[in-house]
Amino acid sequence: MKVEAFRVPHGSWPEAWGYRFTTPDTVIVISGDTAPSDVLKQYSQGADVLIHEVYSEEGFAKKEPQWQKYHAKNHTSTTELGRLAAEVKPKLLILYHQLLWGSTHETLIDEVKSEFSGTVVSARDLDIF
Repeated sequence: MKVEAFRVPHGSWPEAWGYRFTTPDTVIVISGDTAPSDVLKQYSQGADVLIHEVYSEEGFAKKEPQWQKYHAKNHTSTTELGRLAAEVKPKLLILYHQLLWGSTHETLIDEVKSEFSGTVVSARDLDIF
């Protein structure tokens, strides 16, 4: 197995990381805590499974302006993630570290699927994929 760690943008934090795990038959990428980035896109190419953090656009609209600014700079929205997934085409996209803000897991999936037609699941503790 090959494990690669790569820096991802998370506001002013200099030590935010994503990971790519490559085995002879599977590639799994974990985004870490991140805003959208070209480096994540690069490491996600050819991934069978992309596990990515996300926040709900619906819930985001209800946040106060200062929190909207913070989260937009530090995290990835459902539509941003949908566009990324449409480019890199993982066989399975797993949402984690979900910021729902009163939204639902189903809404997260629907928001992502507005940009990405592949398989999307919103992970919950103890799920197995």
